[in-house]
Amino acid sequence: MVHIEKNVTKKWEVSILEYENDVGIKYKVTKRLPEQGVAETKIFESKEEAEKQFKEWLK
Repeated sequence: MVHIEKNVTKKWEVSILEYENDVGIKYKVTKRLPEQGVAETKIFESKEEAEKQFKEWLK
């Protein structure tokens, strides 16, 4: 699962990625500002927490 949206006013791109490793399923939420090459990423074990962070960064 990969989902990417852009915040029009702040010009952030926010993405959420689901991946599986030997421990289990993890969710990676990233916001980036492509014009400046800046990014912040957070890793979550809970899909609900990841979606909450995703929505918060889109505000």
